[in-house]
Amino acid sequence: MAPAKKRNVISATTTEQNVKKAKIDVNSKVEGVLESRKHANDVFDILEVLQVEKEKNVITAISACSKLFCSMLERKDLFMGKLPEEEEALSGGYSPEQKYGIFMRHRYNGCVEMLLQLLCHKLYDVKESALSCLMKFAATEGQHPLEDLDWSEHYSFPRELIQVVVDRLLSKTEDNSLLFSRFQEFLEMEDVRFYVMTSVRDSVGKVMEKNKGALLPVYQNNVFTLISNINMPSQDSELTNFMVKQEAKHEDWKAAKLTEHKRVFERMWLGFLKYQLPGNMYKKVLVILHDSILPHMSKPTLMIDFLTAAYEVGGAISLLALNGLFVLIHQHNLDYPDFYKKLYNLLEPSVFHVKYRARFFHLANIFLSSSHLPVYLVAAFAKRLAHLALTAPPTALLIVLPFIYNLIRRHPSCRVLIHRPSADGEPLEDPYVMDEEDPSQCRALESSLWEIKTLQKHYHPDVAKAAMLINTPLSEQEDDIDEMLEITNFELMERDLKPPQTKSIPLEFEPATQLLKGGGDVLGQHFCLD
Repeated sequence: MAPAKKRNVISATTTEQNVKKAKIDVNSKVEGVLESRKHANDVFDILEVLQVEKEKNVITAISACSKLFCSMLERKDLFMGKLPEEEEALSGGYSPEQKYGIFMRHRYNGCVEMLLQLLCHKLYDVKESALSCLMKFAATEGQHPLEDLDWSEHYSFPRELIQVVVDRLLSKTEDNSLLFSRFQEFLEMEDVRFYVMTSVRDSVGKVMEKNKGALLPVYQNNVFTLISNINMPSQDSELTNFMVKQEAKHEDWKAAKLTEHKRVFERMWLGFLKYQLPGNMYKKVLVILHDSILPHMSKPTLMIDFLTAAYEVGGAISLLALNGLFVLIHQHNLDYPDFYKKLYNLLEPSVFHVKYRARFFHLANIFLSSSHLPVYLVAAFAKRLAHLALTAPPTALLIVLPFIYNLIRRHPSCRVLIHRPSADGEPLEDPYVMDEEDPSQCRALESSLWEIKTLQKHYHPDVAKAAMLINTPLSEQEDDIDEMLEITNFELMERDLKPPQTKSIPLEFEPATQLLKGGGDVLGQHFCLD
């Protein structure tokens, strides 16, 4: 065997010179290394090409490395067990086969390190090729492990390789969103998903603790992009797609149990959300919380701290946080007595102008759909909305007015708000206290919905027409507000500018047949207009 040479670290200048002197046919060198050990040092030439600047050469070298080291793993040419230093291998009592295995194992480790560096390459094609090669190494290592595993629960999965790949993908300086879309293909495999979630939890803990919980926008965005793309199974029977096939005791493997997946999924999200997030990320998390996170957690009520903190942020974030709180209250029996008080205080003029207005009113309609709510609470919501309607835009009013009517339909006791006669000479003063935060103390039941009467003179005809409905007895069937939730000012204007369609007048007639004929009986013809 040729003596080992310390050439893992190669300067860029030397590399470029070598490439200029001769065009390396990496594929032929791979074949040579695999055919005979006398060509072992050719592996350095292959690794050198990974460091050149030309994109095609790098991708070719990545493909060559994939073929070379996957073949060696399958043939068990690499040293197995705890890897000694190369100097120790030369001086120690190792056989020629062991020395060769140690030599190639060090080259393999050097190749993995170079591929990890290429995950930060400026060109996406290079990054994608490097990622695919690393995951192929992981799959081959899983079937032909290099370490003697003492922990039966982890079996032969290459956890360390997955950990370093995840650490490199979760960059602090570069947005890897595009690369994560490629990585998602591997996340469809049950064992990869399981150990990636474990790796993300460990990475977040180390990085955020090192930075003392300070905001790291790029890193946290990378973490969110990765974990939000994880599709969790819902039944044990769905756990069928594994990258590494375990020959024995597969059913005892943690990665093959749905309960373990949920446990790791829960710990990953809780570990990520316990640190302060950038403002825009609160919205991203809350939008997917009730559909993609809570259903897959072992104990969804552990999210209460995050949801409470999110509500305190205010604005649209508070609106979205209430959705998660309602899920916990309704489906998981969470005791949260101030829920409706918080919802009531979110009704401010800005609620008609936020991006999530449609979602808020859709959720509020669900929150207030129960017929068991106290009358004072429903009256408070109806009155507050009516008061805010005085300054709301037309698109919002077309939502608010049917919303108020539906509240009154569900709770007939609130009809007192529609008609409250006053004695002659009695001063017209509204007892409702708009600034009161507690709906039980705002005196809404003592007031009336005079604001809707005012809106009957609104400049927009659709709003005025909707406000006129309060003059007649409300039908028992509720109005469907979903149709109006997404309407915009542009759509409303387009509808107003569209010329009205005139209804055609139905005519019934019999055509004249003898009118122009001589001697015909004109009186016998008739034309009828109905």
